This record gives sequence, structure tokens and C-alpha cells, in this order.
Amino acid sequence: MRVLQINSVCGIRSTGRIATDIYHTLKANGHECAVAYGRENPQNIDINDTIKIGKNSDIMVHALMSRMTDKTGFYSKNATKKLIERIKAYKPDIIQLHNIHGYYINMKVLFEYFKAADIPVVWTLHDCWTFTGHCAYYDFAGCDRWKTGCYSCPQKKEYPSSMLLDNSKRNYNKKSELFGGVKNLTFIAISDWIASQAKESFLKDKSITVIHNGIDLEQFKPTESDFRKKHNIEDKKILLGVASVWDRRKGFDTFMELSRKISDDEVIVMVGLSEERIEQLPENVIGISRTDSVAELAQIYTAADVFVNPTMEEGLGLVNIEAQACGTPVITYNTGGSPECVSEKSGIVVPKGDVAALLDAIKHVDFKKEDILAHAARFDKTKKYEEYIEVYKRCLE
Repeated sequence: MRVLQINSVCGIRSTGRIATDIYHTLKANGHECAVAYGRENPQNIDINDTIKIGKNSDIMVHALMSRMTDKTGFYSKNATKKLIERIKAYKPDIIQLHNIHGYYINMKVLFEYFKAADIPVVWTLHDCWTFTGHCAYYDFAGCDRWKTGCYSCPQKKEYPSSMLLDNSKRNYNKKSELFGGVKNLTFIAISDWIASQAKESFLKDKSITVIHNGIDLEQFKPTESDFRKKHNIEDKKILLGVASVWDRRKGFDTFMELSRKISDDEVIVMVGLSEERIEQLPENVIGISRTDSVAELAQIYTAADVFVNPTMEEGLGLVNIEAQACGTPVITYNTGGSPECVSEKSGIVVPKGDVAALLDAIKHVDFKKEDILAHAARFDKTKKYEEYIEVYKRCLE
């Protein structure tokens, strides 16, 4: 079996690591795989098995036009046509899509090719962008227009931001038409929550299988380090937060509120902050820049006493699983797929936005390390991504 994956990035950040994990799983099971990507340099993959989509200048033009017209996914036409030529040369049995937003591909050109070529397509829903007219998430905004047809988008300026026009209605109708026209199209949702949302959208008649994301338990594991000593917090209770981008949706404001309410023997560590934000943090908050080093992340997860995830909307919450794989209990809001990552023996789920409940949970968190690790073992990437192979086989049948 020969599989071609398409994603915005390859080997970095959550979706990029998932793509390369699937790549390695396929290779280990005797199959062939390549990854086509749009942005940055690929990591953790044989460079001969990668296809670069377009140029950096293509991405810049696509992003600029999207900001003016709100037509993300409808530019990069030439780059997509060249990709299709590479697809034809590669002759895949299965196309595996991940995130096709990210200013690097033209979905109209791509899906018209899928329809004509009649290649089985499997599409992993890492967020909700596929079935909305604009946004990747809408829970925080309390919007449900995506159920019947987007218009007058309340999140026009959120990713993928548009500073001028609102084309959410047009985008919604175009997506419904394009995606509905591919007969052999199967969806994989990374959480029960995303699957339930998709079933209320124009994808309701499509096949949707839930496969939670997996992690590498050989890398995400209890890892001792001098992290506490390095930051002079050996006698402090560490409350850890990790995000690739910190904003209100991910809980930045909540952590700032927590910093004003925690005791003197507690300290907050936030990973993924910009240098500018780090300079503005309160004294009891330690800021660390974003890192793609799994080894460094494992050390920080292990050093923490509790992982706090006050996200206001979430597809799954892979960071919850990573923290537990390092033996650290999790406290998270009851948001999206985040609660699906936590068991009653590995963490606490509190009502969304309830900071008082969050503080109370922090005070009373007490779980056995072996129970936390046992729960994390359920998300072993080897087992999870072998489930993808079973989906591919069913599509080919």
C-alpha cells in the first residue's frame, strides 16, 4: 500500500508529528509513504519521502490575499497544480489529508482532482475548519451558524484572519459543494467531540471514525533533569501550562488570574510564550519560549507537580496526554475533546471558565503516578496509528 499524506507542516508541532508518526508506522508495517507539506523544514523523516508544496512567496501571497478577501484555501493555484503532477507521478493508493488550511494549497483545484481521479481520500479532522465558513473553532465565540450555513462571521479577524471582507457564507457553500463531490472520502476525528460536531454539519452523511491522537511513549516518559534547580524553584509547587500559541482561547488570561491567587509556595511555568510576553510576566510566572524538542518538553512535564490546561476550546488536547505520559496529573476545563484525555485516576475536569474550581482542584490534586502512566499508555502512538492502516484497508476494499 502506498500512502501520500498532505499537511501544512512535517515533523513539527502536533499535526506535523502525527504525520511523521503515521509515516513511520506505515513503513514499519511494510508499506510506502510520503508526506507533502507547505511550510518550514521537515523533521523526523527521510527527506526523499517528502514533497514541498509551492514556495515561501506563494504562502505570503496566499496569506495576504486571505487577509483582504477571506478566501483562505482558494489561492496557491499553481502550487497545487504542481502538487497534483507529483501525486500522479507517485501513484498513491490512498491520500491522507491533515490540515489543508495554512495558506499553502488551493482546495478547489485539489478536490476537483480527487473527484476526477477517484482516489480514496482519508481526512483527519484536527479542528473544525473543514465544516465552517471561516474559523477553526467556534466554541469560545458561542457560534453555531456552521450547523446551517455561515454568514456575518463573528470571528472574521480570528485565524485565518480577514481584515476586510467577510466571505464566510461563500466559503461554507463552496466547501459543502467540494467535499460532498468526492465519493470515496472518509473522515477521522481526533476526538468524540469533533466527531459529534461534524455529524451536525454538512458532513453528517460522511463516514467518520474516531481515532485519538497518539504519542511516543519512548520519548514522552518520566525524565529527570535540573529544571527546578536551573530556575531556582526547588521548593515550589509547579503549575505547568504548555501551548504553541498563547491567547485567551488557550487560557493565557486564566493563568494571569491564577498568578494573582496562588500561594507563595507555588509557581506557574508557561511554555510557548513569545520573548515580548516573557518580559511582561509577573514574578511568580516563569516563561519559556516555544520548543520543538520533545526531550526538553518531557523534562519540563516531569518537573511539574500538576499540568493545568484552562483551554476555552480544544479539539483533543494532546498536551494533556503528553503530561500524563511523564507522570504528571492534569486539571482541565470541560471543553471540547480535552476531558477525553483524562481519567478519574489521572486528573480532574472542572467547569469551563470556573477559576475558583480550578484553584480548588490545584489544592486537592492527588493521584498515584502508576495510575497516571497507565492511563497515558492507552494513547501509545504505535497502537493508535495502526488503526489508521485498518481504515486505509477498509477504504481500498
